[in-house]
Amino acid sequence: MDTAIEVSGLVVKRGKRVVLDGFDCVIPRGSVTGLLGPSGSGKTTLMRAIVGVQIVASGTVTVLGHPAGSAPLRRRIGYLTQAPSVYADLTVAENARYFASLYGLKAAAAAEAVETVGLAGHRDQLVANLSGGQRSRASLACAIVSRPEVLVLDEPTVGQDPVLRDELWDHFRRLAAEGATVLVSSHVMDEANRCDRLLLIRDGALIADDTPAAVKEAAGTQDLDEAFLRLIKRQVVAA
Repeated sequence: MDTAIEVSGLVVKRGKRVVLDGFDCVIPRGSVTGLLGPSGSGKTTLMRAIVGVQIVASGTVTVLGHPAGSAPLRRRIGYLTQAPSVYADLTVAENARYFASLYGLKAAAAAEAVETVGLAGHRDQLVANLSGGQRSRASLACAIVSRPEVLVLDEPTVGQDPVLRDELWDHFRRLAAEGATVLVSSHVMDEANRCDRLLLIRDGALIADDTPAAVKEAAGTQDLDEAFLRLIKRQVVAA
């Protein structure tokens, strides 16, 4: 596959703390890549760097052949943050239509996105009156409304019921099948098995970059939770 995202020698610092230290990875087009690691490992920082909103100390991030954050990418990337990023004083449908309009899209695209995230029954409800999980879904609708070539999702299924989680993952797989590149962070290991590739990071370092099957084989277990723990222990011993 062609490369969609290439990160080379990325260094990000917060004060005196190094969050990512010489981080390298390559993410192919048309794939679903899972980004896994404990809280504070650098997942969100890496995603922000890929989207182009993170100040970096050194290194390069290239997305679809352009430097991350450059003008040609603004209409080609969708980004879902951990915190809902929608307008509380607008309805679900109004939020989706607003973001659709930024891409020159009609109301039909907004309606489709709202239905995809399971909010068709709440389309006329103010975001301020939604539950936390519903607000997250409203944000996701706005992120996918333009059918971006690269979709960066920071824990999109947190707080969602199992049925909706399954439906959302089916949608992510469909997007990849249509050529989009999907990068998803998660703490849930059963979701990791749905990915084409996994990036496992800890303390800003990449400890695995392979298919779920290969990660399990390398760790000598068929359980991804156990595989992750074994790989972390190996890293500690090596250090």
